[in-house]
This record gives sequence, C-alpha cells and structure tokens, in this order.
Amino acid sequence: METRIRTVAFTGHRNMNREDVWLLPSLLEEIILRLSARGAVVFRAGGAMGFDTLAALKVLDMQARLPQLELELVLPCRNQTERWDAASVRTYNYILNNATRHSFLFDSYTEGCMLARDRRLVEGADVCVAYCARSHGGTAYTCTHAIKNGLELINLYDLLHP
Repeated sequence: METRIRTVAFTGHRNMNREDVWLLPSLLEEIILRLSARGAVVFRAGGAMGFDTLAALKVLDMQARLPQLELELVLPCRNQTERWDAASVRTYNYILNNATRHSFLFDSYTEGCMLARDRRLVEGADVCVAYCARSHGGTAYTCTHAIKNGLELINLYDLLHP
C-alpha cells in the first residue's frame, strides 16, 4: 500500500523540448490523478514560465473534476514578471488570480530569492514532481533538496526519456 500524502511540489525547467511540451499535460494529469488518489490535495508551484506554468494550469483545469485540489503559489518576488512578454504575464496573472492561495517571499528581486522559493516549495511537502533534464541549475537544486528532505521524487523527464 502506498503512503498517504497531502502536499506536492512542482519544479521544472523554463525551457523544455517541443515534443515534451506536447506530452506533459496528459502525463501531468495522470500523475495528479494518481497522487490525488493517495490523498494529495495541495499542489505547489513557483510561478515561473515553462514547467511551473504547465503544472499550475493543469491543476486549475482539473479542479472542475476534483474540486478538492488546491493550487498554492510560492512566488519569489512581486516583480517576477518584470521582463516577461505580455502573453506570459497574462497567463501568470490568470494563474495568480485563480490559485487557492499565494505568497511572495520578497517584495522585489534579490540575489537568492529563486533558491529561497525552491526551498520553500519543498518544505512540508511529501512528493516533488519534477521535469529535470540536467544535473545543474535551479530545478536540479530543488530535486536534490527534496530528496535530502525525504520527499518522494517523480521526474517526468525520466518517464518521457527512459
């Protein structure tokens, strides 16, 4: 019997290969359903472009069928979108306005705020769902931090590229 869980943290790269971007929504849905069946209710994302956005949108989409799902955003700073294009800002604002709750760790960008966000995503979580294709960078850091903190790690990149 699998361990009951409550909180899931998402982490992943901003840039992903095109084929994976097409495959990830259905894989995310499958994983979210599986984790929900194990008791997961809270799904955390860090608000970045790329994987964070895909994961957050999938949770919001699935709330119609699974209204108990909560999307919690752990955001590094209030001006995170300062240099983003208009379409990405609109998507970010949609996610922010529809999340169950959100928190900003800093008022403005500061050195280390992204890593602070990554650590906070993992704190108190039971499972980390990642899209990690490299052994360096913020996503790899978050995966390593999750494992050190005893979280189960599900790397979707590994599932897509066995």
